[in-house]
Amino acid sequence: MRDVARLAACGKTHVSDLETGKRQPTTVIAAALDQALGAGGELIALADVRPGSSPLDQADALQQGLHQTLAAGPLTDASLDEWEYTVGRHGRATRYRPEGELLPELLADFTDLRLVLTHRHPAPARKRLTVAVAQMSGLMALTLLKLGDSRSRAWWRTGRAAAAAADDRTTLAWIYAQEAYQLYYGGDLEGAVELAARAQQLAGGLPCVGPALAAPLEARALAVLRQRDGAVEALSRAEVALERLPETERIGSAFGYSESQLRFHAGNAWTHLEDVERAAEQQERALELYPRRDHTDRALIALDQAIGSAIRGDVAGAAVRATTTIVDLPEEHRSALIIYRAREVAARVPEARTVPEVRVLREILALPPGERDSSADRAGHRAGR
Repeated sequence: MRDVARLAACGKTHVSDLETGKRQPTTVIAAALDQALGAGGELIALADVRPGSSPLDQADALQQGLHQTLAAGPLTDASLDEWEYTVGRHGRATRYRPEGELLPELLADFTDLRLVLTHRHPAPARKRLTVAVAQMSGLMALTLLKLGDSRSRAWWRTGRAAAAAADDRTTLAWIYAQEAYQLYYGGDLEGAVELAARAQQLAGGLPCVGPALAAPLEARALAVLRQRDGAVEALSRAEVALERLPETERIGSAFGYSESQLRFHAGNAWTHLEDVERAAEQQERALELYPRRDHTDRALIALDQAIGSAIRGDVAGAAVRATTTIVDLPEEHRSALIIYRAREVAARVPEARTVPEVRVLREILALPPGERDSSADRAGHRAGR
């Protein structure tokens, strides 16, 4: 830009003309502007390239520099649409991709989103970006939860802060509903009920995903607490919330809620209430609706069915069902959440340690994840596959 100032001082054009835009710069000035801007771009793009760097290292540095330049703006409607599509794509991927595979891609896109957010944007654009941050924070928390990593708790806090900053009640309700699942699986049932109630309160009657997620989770927690009337009433609210949900949000996504999920959650609540007949009806319907690629929820339903067998007194059948569920599940989908639920099946029959099928289940659960995979087929045959 020093060249621009020098040329202006020499009378080629006036600085005031450049500022007001009343006159077009001369070809000399235009060339100097192009050179100055081009040099600046190259300086950013190739800042990390050292002499003798390989072409691939240069390509990486160029890509990073260009990415930083583009992130500085301006932010167009198309840019915002792309970010919202990216967030939605990750939400859909949670239904069928293993957590360990999804996490690196979430991190990469979230890093880019943070870079965009560091620049100044008009208020409407910044609000849309902040909502995207809240949603991505929720996805990070969900992914870490399924991996059994306690750092998920910090991401819920970040998500709540972002949703509140965006003044978006529906997103905040969604985050509280999802966080309630964290407390539920962590054993804090009263806390789960409280967060589920908070999600429904924040929604304020709006037809959105938050209450559709929260009401059945409340029912499940109350069922574990043996509060049958409260659980049944919460299931009734869940049915209403799903009916009111727009079709565009009755989808297989972390940002949606579908009949298949409600049937699974209702079946789980009835299982905890030890009403195995009603549970079986819900579970069968859920399995009809769930696509085969939704490994996690289908496995959780199978484990609920195993608990139902234990309630009926079929201890060996319960153990075989649980073991088979683990063995048949692709190793990358055997998340901490699945193992947690399988341990619940084993805990249902503590007095049956001498039953061979129960011993096999306990052996599988006691193995480290890597060894569990290598021993799965042998254990499956011993369990009666």
